[in-house]
Amino acid sequence: MEQYIEADAAALGNDIRSTGHVAVYGILFDTGKSTIKSESVNAIAEIAKLMKTDSTLKINIVGHTDNVGDVESNINLSRERGAAVLQSLVRDHGISATRLRSFGCRQFAPVVSNDTEEGRTKNRRIELVKQ
Repeated sequence: MEQYIEADAAALGNDIRSTGHVAVYGILFDTGKSTIKSESVNAIAEIAKLMKTDSTLKINIVGHTDNVGDVESNINLSRERGAAVLQSLVRDHGISATRLRSFGCRQFAPVVSNDTEEGRTKNRRIELVKQ
């Protein structure tokens, strides 16, 4: 069962510990871009808070896309988005890069159908996976 968490360190931690992963909504990107939008500051700060609370936690940051565009572009975009979140955690929040890895999963792990804009929006996400 997929977990949907906006941005709360305690809830993120509970889901990571119980299921090993959590989808984080609230980290936003413009279509086709990997630059993190300013509205994402709180969500990333909550991930950092979780990482600072549990100093042993190591996570994979996985970028996902919808199915719009070609596969090659989407793999690059999903990788770049995961890397952008990793870089923000290291640069802006002082999280050690040794505790983080980033990956891209492109459009091949949707949580819902890509047939509607609402579905595509849900599928454009960052997921945290416990290492």
